[in-house]
Amino acid sequence: MNWVSDDSDGSSVDLSWLNDQDQHHDDDEPPLPLIRAPANQALQDETGASTSSLVPHFVDMGFSQELVAKAIKENGDGNSGSILELLLTYKMLEESPSGNEGNQENTLSDDNDWGDDELSDIDDFDDMDFELEMSGQASFSKKLRTLEEMGFSRDAASSAIERCGEDVPIFELADSIYAAQTAEKEGGVWDYDAFHSDQKKEGDKYDPFSHDNKRRRCDGASSSHHRSSIQMRERLKRAYRRPTTTSRRCGGDGDAVGELDNLNLPNPMVGFGLPTDSGRQLYRDIPMEAQGPPYFFYENVALTPKGVWPTISRFLYGILPEFVDSKYFAAACRKRGYIHNLPIANRFCLEPIPPKTILDAFPLARVYWPTWDTRTQFNCLQTCIGSAKLTERIREKLVASDYPPPPDVIRWVMYECKKWNLTWVGQNRVAPLEPDEVEFLLGFPRDHTRGVSRTERYKSLGNSFQVDTVAYQLSVLKDLYPNGIRVLSLFSGIGGAEVALHRLGIKMTAVLSVEISPINRTILRSWWEQTGQVGELEEVDDVQCVDDAVLERFIARHGGFDLVIGGSPCNNLAGSNRHHRDGLSGEHSSLFYHYFRILDVVKHLMARN
Repeated sequence: MNWVSDDSDGSSVDLSWLNDQDQHHDDDEPPLPLIRAPANQALQDETGASTSSLVPHFVDMGFSQELVAKAIKENGDGNSGSILELLLTYKMLEESPSGNEGNQENTLSDDNDWGDDELSDIDDFDDMDFELEMSGQASFSKKLRTLEEMGFSRDAASSAIERCGEDVPIFELADSIYAAQTAEKEGGVWDYDAFHSDQKKEGDKYDPFSHDNKRRRCDGASSSHHRSSIQMRERLKRAYRRPTTTSRRCGGDGDAVGELDNLNLPNPMVGFGLPTDSGRQLYRDIPMEAQGPPYFFYENVALTPKGVWPTISRFLYGILPEFVDSKYFAAACRKRGYIHNLPIANRFCLEPIPPKTILDAFPLARVYWPTWDTRTQFNCLQTCIGSAKLTERIREKLVASDYPPPPDVIRWVMYECKKWNLTWVGQNRVAPLEPDEVEFLLGFPRDHTRGVSRTERYKSLGNSFQVDTVAYQLSVLKDLYPNGIRVLSLFSGIGGAEVALHRLGIKMTAVLSVEISPINRTILRSWWEQTGQVGELEEVDDVQCVDDAVLERFIARHGGFDLVIGGSPCNNLAGSNRHHRDGLSGEHSSLFYHYFRILDVVKHLMARN
């Protein structure tokens, strides 16, 4: 087994195991040989208004007059093609990750009766209180904090607000700081009004997908081998203009789903069909530009704010999502959507087949299970657990009641048991699932996460793949790559994709793993070593640090990628995240756009080679 890092010092890592009762502190983490990632930074162009004979032409095409005026001011009115390209880019960046998504209901149709499963996508991962205020309505302190979060110094942010005024939108303040920095580097004198004049240079424009914005803070990142912003804008333009395709199934009941923008979640949520379904779908149409290899596989929660899945699908080549509930593969629900370009014929399940009910999975609980608890499966396994105080309240309430308890007591107890996935461990006694029980339900080997605190174990497991479900979809790769597969694993977590491939018997000859959590990286690296993997495991600590140079180095060593797999954070998408359910414009969930960016770079490099 060879494990390498993009660092050249080759320093080893001391893997120390902690007792489950011990708390884990970042200060205790051993130094990891990694590429360090930059802080998040975002800017956007804005110019003053202008008049032109082209304005009515573009307004008739559906663009706002203000947007058209800004584009014409940016480019002049001599090249309508350049203006159209810029309009499409502006419109996509402003509308695709819409901040209004968070105020909408999820995409379930009113006809679907999900009942108690509404609790199944609770995710209590800690969110940072970070929102980009683009409307100009934020207070001075909030705008100052936002600009600092974008990577600007406090002095530069404060000066920009004082210079431009508190009513100026965030992106215009960012423009002013960027312009000042550019002028300072060039030894010139900066003029805010001149910056927004017709004489603004092409080189001063900000490209939100350019690695230049982060490269200076990314150790080991090269300043060369990056595609120009024009090439990326062209790909963004194609993504925005991509038609919303229809499909025969999209993980539904076999009827045409209709337009992508009207996408509803199917019930039952069985994807293209279960292994035992003789009528399951075996073929589908994949757009030419999306066909593999390389293959890609993207996952996220199924129940999202309105418009999220259509946006994700539009960026991922118009492929419709396959919605699958893991309750058909295990004893716990997990509603997820998957967009991929894998074949769908000749799928097979992992063996041994895991139990599908609670009492089959944990037969010892049968002795204490009351007849009025009608659960047969757990809800979605979460990142946190019910408290000891709650379980004691349940015990006290049941002890004080006759048997069977009154209906109001049963309703309350059942609500808490379903919400927190409590199991019966004694007469009138419930308790949360243990970490090893959660590992079993998710398809991981026993003690996969052992060695870190219980809190971190639950957190890491709650954000992971359900291995049996994902393996069923990845199983088609076994015949395609009998000699091994090269994997780009984005948002790797604790290695759900790697465990699935290993359990399928697919040898991983090389893996580039991208994961920001040092605890998760330790878990994955330990599993890699303990299972005797013979391939190379390379690590990068953040998707924002994966640039063309990193990918080109891997391709030069290993010949390319066969699979790009991952699921970006669902923190701003999950149903329980009411305070920060901002859709794809949220701080964490907007990392999806880096999945698209990296996938697009991989396809470009592979096609070039």
